[in-house]
Amino acid sequence: MFENLIDRLEGSFKLLKGEGRITEINIAETLKDIRKALLDADVSYKIAKTFCDDVKQKALGQDVLRAVRPGQMMTKIVHDELTLLMGSEAEDISVKGNPGIVLVSGLQGSGKTTFSGKLALNCKTKRGLKCLLVACDVYRPAAIEQLKVLGEQVGVTVYWEEGSTNPVQIAKNAVTKAKQEGYSLVIVDTAGRLAVDEQMMNEIAAIKKAINPTETLFVVDSMTGQDAVETAKTFNERLDFDGVVLTKLDGDTRGGAALSIKAVVNKPIKFVSAGEKMEALDVFHPKRIADRILGMGDVVSLVEKAQEQFNEEEARKLQKKLAKDQFTLDDFYSQIQQIKKMGNIKDLASMIPGMGKALKDIDIDNSSFKNIEAIIQSMTPQEKGNPNILNGNRRKRIAMGSGTSIAEVNRLVKQFEDTRKVMKNMAGGAGKNAMKALGSLKRR
Repeated sequence: MFENLIDRLEGSFKLLKGEGRITEINIAETLKDIRKALLDADVSYKIAKTFCDDVKQKALGQDVLRAVRPGQMMTKIVHDELTLLMGSEAEDISVKGNPGIVLVSGLQGSGKTTFSGKLALNCKTKRGLKCLLVACDVYRPAAIEQLKVLGEQVGVTVYWEEGSTNPVQIAKNAVTKAKQEGYSLVIVDTAGRLAVDEQMMNEIAAIKKAINPTETLFVVDSMTGQDAVETAKTFNERLDFDGVVLTKLDGDTRGGAALSIKAVVNKPIKFVSAGEKMEALDVFHPKRIADRILGMGDVVSLVEKAQEQFNEEEARKLQKKLAKDQFTLDDFYSQIQQIKKMGNIKDLASMIPGMGKALKDIDIDNSSFKNIEAIIQSMTPQEKGNPNILNGNRRKRIAMGSGTSIAEVNRLVKQFEDTRKVMKNMAGGAGKNAMKALGSLKRR
């Protein structure tokens, strides 16, 4: 996400010369490059120009502290303006009501149905809500079946009406069912089209009028850039939606939609989604995204993702094992599974300041763990518990059983031993305190 924009902005700050003050002369080339970077990211010319004008106005005449270079001051100003452009603060959705109702709208292929499943899981696990998914896309082949499969995946009931072609009545009946059976949130997945048309707009407007949702969301494919912004504008004129959801941020996206949509429709981006995993849904935090665009990482989001997978009781058991030097390959395997649940490894690493650039041309994904997992799964319980017994014959058998080489088995055993030593040191002192701190955060 935003890789090209990150590189271009970093290069533009290096152009800034001079000491003591930022002047119209030494800022000109930098602003020109920033504008080009935004245009390349598929931000509209009008927004890019306004953005640069605002940066220029705030930057000119700024006193630069002795310890701060003009380029660093410019980075701070651009960071603040990017945050402002994207909405300043994260905004929550309204799920209150009897029941709360979320109406999901957007074009076909934008990811509405998948998002509906993700939102149901998010509200179920993080808010403790009893959710009902409603299948109102009666046109797209297998749309209802897709929602049923997603509902089963996330453990949420799906309401649909066999043979019905009236989405307005389906939505009304679903809300009635929710009231009768004590559901606290209804999520209505609606039909889309390949392009905006009058029939679609009339239908979604009729559904909204019939069920009076507490929240109307517009789902948009972030890879469509300025097209996404124009579509959002059309939908907003008819629906007056409450917020935007950007999907497919793991694709080849330049970031134009994320940077432009708030300025065009004056509605906040509320969620971003990357990947097909049902857990891959994040609240949109403008400041954190600005941090990532400027290569500052996003440690807060990384910690939050870790907390979601963190089990305090398991951590306590693990700490005791480490202290007694009883950490096994089974434990090592378990830790790998927890890391994988947090998301794409390269995306997670890019949240660490400076790591995004370092890993730019390195191909890292969760499949990198496959060989390690296969090797551990090819071991006997005794071997997992005590790797010291792994002689040459055992290692050869494990390599054959896992489809790897003896060298890879040897490498894993060494990595495990090194990890065990590091984790044992962490089990006491600062590491112990860190675990306690993480536990207290989890309880809040």
